Amino acid sequence: MTITAAVTEAAGEPFQVQEVDIEDPRAGEVLVRMAASGICHTDLLVSGGTFPTPLPVVLGHEGAGVVAAVGPGVIGLAEGDRVALSYDSCGDCASCAGGRPFHCHGFFMRNFGAAREDGSTALSKDGTPIHSHFFGQSSFATHAVVPQASVVKLDDDVPLELVAPFGCGIQTGAGAVMNALRPPPGSSILVTGAGGVGLSAVMAANVVGCTTIIASDLRPARLELARELGATHTIDASGNVEEEVDAITGGGVAYSVEASGSTKALRTAVDALAPGGGVCGAVGAPPLGEEVSLDVNTLMGQGKTIRGVAEGESVPRVFIPVLIELWKAGKFPVDRMMRTYELDAINEAAEHAEQGETIKPVLLMA
Repeated sequence: MTITAAVTEAAGEPFQVQEVDIEDPRAGEVLVRMAASGICHTDLLVSGGTFPTPLPVVLGHEGAGVVAAVGPGVIGLAEGDRVALSYDSCGDCASCAGGRPFHCHGFFMRNFGAAREDGSTALSKDGTPIHSHFFGQSSFATHAVVPQASVVKLDDDVPLELVAPFGCGIQTGAGAVMNALRPPPGSSILVTGAGGVGLSAVMAANVVGCTTIIASDLRPARLELARELGATHTIDASGNVEEEVDAITGGGVAYSVEASGSTKALRTAVDALAPGGGVCGAVGAPPLGEEVSLDVNTLMGQGKTIRGVAEGESVPRVFIPVLIELWKAGKFPVDRMMRTYELDAINEAAEHAEQGETIKPVLLMA
């Protein structure tokens, strides 16, 4: 079948919207007619060449749509089902068997390798393979062949363009707070970076009852939105964030979430923790190979903890419906940070995201 997709031909080049061929779903896969896909910072890192994903490739990993066909062995999904898509996992390793698919032993290759486990792809053009299955999806297209592990079945009343970004950035930020850090009511928290992930963390902190919610960022408009979404305080990140946090809290925050992908901000998020057991969740992804410098004696002496958080430690089939119910209840207004674009405007959407003009671009496929 011929479909339309945004292809990344080479690192650093614009997306090329073109017609490509897609295979029928194989065993354990479904074909999804895409309705929408969020653009995540990770897509832009990969298209820029900072991750070793093979090219040419169709990126996109925050998709939602309708099942068009199911492959052999697929259980619980049928043509016409409305679905959201998330990351892929093997289901068999110790982490997956233990209910932690976000720590799947094969996570990197299954999600950044942009191919099936056997190395094959579902996409081609004029007989030449194009890499597919990016994060189990390759959702920058009108259709995607997706492993069943990446699929979350939705109720009929959920707007697909709203739920699409839940599959990565939104569940990552919200899950960092609700699943990984789990601050008790009345806690204090700092979120560095008020993009889609950071603002999701701010909203989640409000949901769980944090009473001091501090957001830092370089862009005044994002800080203003952070206040509207639940932040009690905001800080211009070009200043001394640690000093301002200390002045607000009288000694530091109990929790922090680093959501910007800046190693400098990660150091700040750790230094701003209060002594006696403060915990920082490292969520934002810098380019591969970047390292952070920390004061080890302060880390030890003040009992601080730094922990990595992948995909918000979310089991998508469980957590995405929770976030949807919070949105329905008016407690998780993620639509406030979204802006929609047609697929053929993907380069404009990516530019707006890079420049900070749009927090969460969402591509519409039809």
